[in-house]
Amino acid sequence: MEKFGRVLKRHELGFNYEVEFEIESYLRYQGDKFAQVFDANTYLLMTKALDYFDPAKEAGGDLTRALTQAKAGFFVASFKSDWRFPSERSREMVKALVASKKTVTYAEIDAPHGHDAFLLDNPHYHQLIAAYVDNIATEIGAGPRRTPLRLAAAELEEMKAYAGGRQGT
Repeated sequence: MEKFGRVLKRHELGFNYEVEFEIESYLRYQGDKFAQVFDANTYLLMTKALDYFDPAKEAGGDLTRALTQAKAGFFVASFKSDWRFPSERSREMVKALVASKKTVTYAEIDAPHGHDAFLLDNPHYHQLIAAYVDNIATEIGAGPRRTPLRLAAAELEEMKAYAGGRQGT
């Protein structure tokens, strides 16, 4: 699926509040789905927490020094089209982790979906996460995966059906 453009769902503009562009169907779908499973006040607090999050603040702005206390390994993934959390920031974190001698795995994924890329069916992204978790399982002696990796293809089909079936709402 490519990034939505200014593709009309019908052949002319309606100049109303109905869904006219494909992107509106997608946003309405995501919004409806999100509202069913997530409390709006919690979302507001999480958004504030993300906006204020500065892991280097307590270390005088030195991210490398801030990360030296970490005991875990890290998996950092970024999507080239994500403007909210750009790849440059992820690479900055990776450089600081390497400088602080932490184990880090980094993946920069080429996906056209912007910030929502991690929510959508991206086999490459899912396989990277699965491989990372599988490696941890091996390291701790948990053994190999017992079930095959299943991607979110059903959700993608649900989204397509929703977008197609909501014309005029």
